[in-house]
Amino acid sequence: MDWGEIRFGVARSDETQVLASPLTTLTRRAGKRFPMPQFLALLEGEPVVGLVVGLPISLEGDETGSSAAARSLADLVGRRTGLPVELADERFTTSIALDAVREMGGSTRGRKADVDALAATVLLQQYLDHRRGAP
Repeated sequence: MDWGEIRFGVARSDETQVLASPLTTLTRRAGKRFPMPQFLALLEGEPVVGLVVGLPISLEGDETGSSAAARSLADLVGRRTGLPVELADERFTTSIALDAVREMGGSTRGRKADVDALAATVLLQQYLDHRRGAP
């Protein structure tokens, strides 16, 4: 999950945990909580073995004000699902997603939700690659 103030990009991996793909984007209304019912509905019937939540950190590698919120979200989804949750550095995931859309000749105008889901895919793919020791 790519953490955001308003939108949360969600991705999933294949059963072999090698390839990530975008799933959806969840939206939190201003002043409201994380949309837990929608998130839990996404997990129903899926063979989920764990969750990865993006940790927003500064370019220098320091935690930011958003880091605490992401850590709280990770704790919350872990408690609600009973699944293990890991935090992963989400620096540059959105810019990589934006670059990918532009390289394919697409426009990002009006497609924030798609970009957030793609950023979650980048985050998850980086996590899977790192865990496998892939270059």
